[in-house]
Amino acid sequence: MNRCNWVTNDPVYIHYHDHEWGIPVYEDQKLFEMLSLEGAQAGLNWITILKRRENYKKAFDQFNIDIVANYSEEKIQSLLQNPEIIRNEKKIRSVVKNARLVIEIQKDFGSFSNFLWNYVNNQPIINHWSKDEEVPANTALSKKISNDLRKKGFSFVGPTIIYSFMQAIGMVNDHLITCFCHPAYIHNSK
Repeated sequence: MNRCNWVTNDPVYIHYHDHEWGIPVYEDQKLFEMLSLEGAQAGLNWITILKRRENYKKAFDQFNIDIVANYSEEKIQSLLQNPEIIRNEKKIRSVVKNARLVIEIQKDFGSFSNFLWNYVNNQPIINHWSKDEEVPANTALSKKISNDLRKKGFSFVGPTIIYSFMQAIGMVNDHLITCFCHPAYIHNSK
């Protein structure tokens, strides 16, 4: 089975690639989870976060936006002592702050999903890369979304983090055309 070249033989990576990466996500809680995990990944390897994902979900109340937005200082301090997650204070505090800002977006746009998917007219961008080197680290669109989120007060939403987020939630499908998850591969194999 042909997969994208970045996938190792680690079962966690294989499952993520085969069942999540590039598949559209529209549910606000899942979108918030992925934004938070992408922020946690900044400066680290993605597999480091993927392997701690269940710990993050447990620590952050399954990324329930309303619960996280109301975390007390005591809860934040307990997260800073949690050895099961990356104990970076700026990253932990950003999850709480970003949850509060997601709630503001939900009030203004009906949902976080509406806000995000509007950038691509509710249609995933399907790229046709044949080599890893062709896949960008960020794009003009990820820069725009990053700037818009920063203006709203979000943190850990730089253009590269946002592009990874867009890939993770399927706003962008960057599976290589040789990968069995790419629509062209699926279409051509029939």
